[in-house]
Amino acid sequence: MDKHEMMQALAQTLQEKDVFNGVWLYAEKGEIVSKGVSGFRDPENKTPITEDTIFQLASVSKTFTATAVMLLVRQGKLNLEDRITKYFPELAAYEGATIRHLLNHTSGIPDYFDDADWFVDLWKAEKRVPGNDEILRFLCETKAKPYFAPGEGLEYSNTGYNLLALLVERLSGVPYEQFLQKNIFEPAGMNATRCCHIRRDGVPFENYAQASVFEDGKWVADVDSAEDGDVVAFDGLNGDDYVYTNIFDMLKWDRALREGKVLTLEEQQLMYTPGKLNNGEDAVYDEDDGLGYGLGWAVGREEELGLVVSHSGGMPGVATWFERFIDADRVLVILCNRDYQDVRAYLGYWHGMEAIARDQAPEPVVSIEDIAVKDPDKSKWESFCGKYEHPEDADFIVDEIFMKDGELHARAIDEDGDEMTFRLYPIGENEFGRKGGMLKLTFGDGCVMFDETTCKKL
Repeated sequence: MDKHEMMQALAQTLQEKDVFNGVWLYAEKGEIVSKGVSGFRDPENKTPITEDTIFQLASVSKTFTATAVMLLVRQGKLNLEDRITKYFPELAAYEGATIRHLLNHTSGIPDYFDDADWFVDLWKAEKRVPGNDEILRFLCETKAKPYFAPGEGLEYSNTGYNLLALLVERLSGVPYEQFLQKNIFEPAGMNATRCCHIRRDGVPFENYAQASVFEDGKWVADVDSAEDGDVVAFDGLNGDDYVYTNIFDMLKWDRALREGKVLTLEEQQLMYTPGKLNNGEDAVYDEDDGLGYGLGWAVGREEELGLVVSHSGGMPGVATWFERFIDADRVLVILCNRDYQDVRAYLGYWHGMEAIARDQAPEPVVSIEDIAVKDPDKSKWESFCGKYEHPEDADFIVDEIFMKDGELHARAIDEDGDEMTFRLYPIGENEFGRKGGMLKLTFGDGCVMFDETTCKKL
């Protein structure tokens, strides 16, 4: 099979559907099999993306934070079983949580995104971007309760990685950004990579891909968004995000790890070992794919290809993927700088790339428009309109259904309490889907059903 041709065809399909805006690279045994670009690196559509364009990695950055921690372990400056209260005594509310717990998301320490307004309010009130050291102030002032006792569960927490970055800084005696540069990026030959804060300090790259979101019918920079502009308030944090790089440096990162330039193979094997809960069971990170979470990596094992480690990343206008096939010696990198409007189509692209990397033919990519009923019977649609009840145990609530410009729309409330509106596309009898997710709404007699939830019409 011609993997490059298949990956190019996938990207072309996505470009035609106006879904993919970014760059990809796939390599086997260190040799590039396929690479390519699609779209623009600015919201004005004036500057095309090139192969060496710099992208924000978002949570893929956690692989570097975990590496930094392992280097400190090697130096004898900390132990994975050290309790965090040894270094942060003010965090007594999370007594028992260890460095290992932070690394594999079993600490129970809540994610700061659960109370993101704290950072936004501080940024607006004090006219400054909070630094990473203020993650301690955040935890103390909000008195955020742990999700569970350490080791009793797995819940993804960016906060844990902020604490790890702060620990790296304190124990090494140098700024976190400088530690990564001198101990990871330079030894790995990643000359285009750095940890920095472009919203706070300015853009240090000439060819940076601006994170952009779709708003009011046009693309805008994340910082100019009425809904997502608050990303500035988080730009002083470290550990969970804010590494910027290109596809070629990510290939160098893969080779540096494989060749033991930064970490020994034994140290890496420890990182690729999924965490365990207190009861001895595996701590499951992704139940659908059966993945565990090691130290900075999602971990899986496949019958044909063996050990596979990966990490995804996402922020407003940012979607990234880094996957390494340890036994098969393959690597897949996907970096995007625009929100994908049609989730179904983007997932089709992602699954397609995953399939090709596994020597399989991809399924056709379909968008919501592709599966929507053509010339639907709209005679019942007015009867669907109105307000709906709010079930107490529902994370996602459909508040109201209404008609607009001859099409059916929904107003919903997500688990964070944020309101959103979206068009509903007919995909079956009384069944509707949306562009922004895989949610399916089915209208019954005086009710709407979705995700095993039924809401009665008021």
